[in-house]
Amino acid sequence: MSSIPVIANTAGPGAARAARRRASQSFGSTQRRPRWVTYTILGIVLLISVFPLYFTLMLGSSTQTEISQSIVPQWFPDLSIFDRFGDIITSGAFNFPKALLNSIIISTVAAASTVLFSTMAGYAFAKLRFRGRRALLVFVIATTAVPTQLGVIPLYIVMAKVGWIDTIQAVLLPVLVSAFGVFWMTQYLENALPYELIEAARVDGASMFRTFWSIALPAARPAAAMLALFTFVQQWTNFFWPSIVLSQDNATLPVIVKLLQGNYHTDYSLVMAGVFLTTVPLLIVFAFTGRQLVAGIMQGAVKG
Repeated sequence: MSSIPVIANTAGPGAARAARRRASQSFGSTQRRPRWVTYTILGIVLLISVFPLYFTLMLGSSTQTEISQSIVPQWFPDLSIFDRFGDIITSGAFNFPKALLNSIIISTVAAASTVLFSTMAGYAFAKLRFRGRRALLVFVIATTAVPTQLGVIPLYIVMAKVGWIDTIQAVLLPVLVSAFGVFWMTQYLENALPYELIEAARVDGASMFRTFWSIALPAARPAAAMLALFTFVQQWTNFFWPSIVLSQDNATLPVIVKLLQGNYHTDYSLVMAGVFLTTVPLLIVFAFTGRQLVAGIMQGAVKG
């Protein structure tokens, strides 16, 4: 605003008025607060997102008789759901603490390994020059079009040959890296990591791995955080392959929920309580990492 009098003295009052108008418009655009329409839309989206979890909690608080009599047995959950939590945890049909530990190990190790290997591959595809780079990247991306079910039989045969049936290694090995993670990190590093930083590290005498560890990995932190969260949630809710290769004595939480359904009779209140119980750790993860995750994404967006 201090330059407007200078503009008035040099270019005349008309130019000063135009400059003042542009300044006020830019200031208003940066300070403009969201209107009530925005908050209304966000509130509706929030209610739609939370409703399935609320409905699960409500059914878990009801009895089987109440569920059979009405699709909405009650509007507010009660403390009886903790009794069902206790029945699930202390059930003799499966080992719930071991299933919880297996899910934590598989999800955490898969998220960490996927971030590390995908970032390494993404750095190579994005910033290194070697023959066949684009063709190899296209081949990696094309593997996402192959259904997972097609590889179950040969994968099961391999696990049986090495003696890993009913072990968490059989679940971990196929998910140590993903084609989507490689594509995700390649696209991010292509724009977020300038060649000048890599060349400066090379001039300083850094090795290939040192350059990746000190330059590429910190630059990829926002995208790596998103990939880690997506991978953790995906493996936490993964049911198909663990249900094939693991037994009920060495299962994961999604397999435990399936075991709550009987062959001839299903207690839906117990099943819904199990579904909510397996969702609680994910809610805790989002509660503790959500703010840091959004901050990392915004930091990466500004730097990019």
